[in-house]
Amino acid sequence: MHRSRSRSRSRSRPHPASRVRTRIAAGVLGTALAGALLAAVPGPAPAPARPGIPRTGIQWGACPEKPVPDGMRCGTLTVPLDYGAKATAKATVRIALAQLPATGPAAKRLGSLVMNFGGPGAPGVSTLAADPNAFAELNKRYDLVVFDPRGVGHSAPVTCGGGIQGGGGAAPGGPAAELAALRAEAKRCALDSGPVLPYIGTVSVARDMDLLRQALGEDKLDYLGFSYGTRLGAVYAALFPRRTGRMVLDGVDTLSEPLGEQALLSAVGQQRALDGFLVWCAHRQGCVYGTNTRTAKEKVQALVTRLDAEPLTGEGGLRFTGQDVADAIGIALYSQKAWPALADALARVERDGDPVGLMQLGGPEEPPPPGEDPAEGAGAAVPADNAAAALVAVNCADDPDRGDAKASPMDVARELEALQPVFLAASPIFGPRQLMTVLACYGRPAGTDFIRGIDRPAGIPRILLVGTRGDPATPYEWTEETAKRLGNTVIVDYKGDGHTGYVASRCVQGYVDHFLIDGRLASGTRSCPAGE
Repeated sequence: MHRSRSRSRSRSRPHPASRVRTRIAAGVLGTALAGALLAAVPGPAPAPARPGIPRTGIQWGACPEKPVPDGMRCGTLTVPLDYGAKATAKATVRIALAQLPATGPAAKRLGSLVMNFGGPGAPGVSTLAADPNAFAELNKRYDLVVFDPRGVGHSAPVTCGGGIQGGGGAAPGGPAAELAALRAEAKRCALDSGPVLPYIGTVSVARDMDLLRQALGEDKLDYLGFSYGTRLGAVYAALFPRRTGRMVLDGVDTLSEPLGEQALLSAVGQQRALDGFLVWCAHRQGCVYGTNTRTAKEKVQALVTRLDAEPLTGEGGLRFTGQDVADAIGIALYSQKAWPALADALARVERDGDPVGLMQLGGPEEPPPPGEDPAEGAGAAVPADNAAAALVAVNCADDPDRGDAKASPMDVARELEALQPVFLAASPIFGPRQLMTVLACYGRPAGTDFIRGIDRPAGIPRILLVGTRGDPATPYEWTEETAKRLGNTVIVDYKGDGHTGYVASRCVQGYVDHFLIDGRLASGTRSCPAGE
């Protein structure tokens, strides 16, 4: 991820992560950014379409970038740039795709399962390439299909010319300088991103996904979405309820709350997850914070405060601040499997003043040499700041609220000052960083109000939602809220910790796989205990 802090939030399924991706927002684990050159080489002719469905427009071929799983094929799909009713231009966007063909007997194959791993700003192709085994059971019956959403990865990537500059704290010149910097940043993003930026956002991506469904030859879209991918799935179902097939949303995003409210609940969720970690640590021999969880929270806060005032020096001479401590903790909270490494890293920094363990979890990284593309993989052409730029652009395109354009810098500063105690009460560690989300879209056009208006769409099929009680990124409350907004849903209530439940829980995986493969989905709420 870029060196500066984004004020917006990224939510992605836990995954082996690129250090570039993990720095988008405080306390967020993103997905791998292993670069993949996705222009397809000539491949087999498209398969015959099903009756009534147009022939596929996807020419599948080999993926030039390595490594990719055996059998993975890449391609592109051309979609309209602008879906607006008054659009007359024929401008288009090429969407990068990948497919893992089903491994089971042909007679038992179910077609295509489209997947999205989160973000916004996370590429689908490199994420699936990095960790396909988690979906091996589904892959027996389904062709797994992923894509880089418009503006992301190799699908007309947006950029702000090297980095999102806002979000780390007040500018040296005070509120006026901070707001001026945000306006300048918005203009720079518009200039450097090209024509796709005004047409980025979840509603447009959902329409792209419907064209993908048609190109795949599917009557209905079967879909598995994680984290931000749940927002995308919900929007698709609202737009195209009768084209929605079996849909699972895991780590459920909100459809209704403004970015500021989302940030406040995110701080609550992160603190709740940290509290769970400290309880776990207190029962672990040698926990650096002892057995008193109340004082443990105070000690973690003291560490953050201390290193904000006097940063340590880590690998390569990089400064390691309290912000970096909060980032590293937040990253580790995404998966309970990372908790032992987090406990050891905190012990190392507390006892020896050595931040290396935390840096390995997600601390500051050395910028690439001038002219070197930090995306992984030879020939990769994704801008270094694409994940961060796309995250802000999509979240702002999805949010219709904007502050008073005539407000003075001091008015904005007073608003932040009034909100600060609320965010501190939510979390003294994560709250101050999440607070800056209220300025995430300053200087950008207002976004769509379609998502806020989703309310029990007519004709929507039954959808499976998975919520995790100890989720640091998508609080369980959002699962219940989205269930009400969609109407026809079943909830799997996972009592465990970490972000999303499918990979962490065999119980959750069982419900999801049975529904996607067999179509079995009982009504009501189902429960999965922690650790099962």
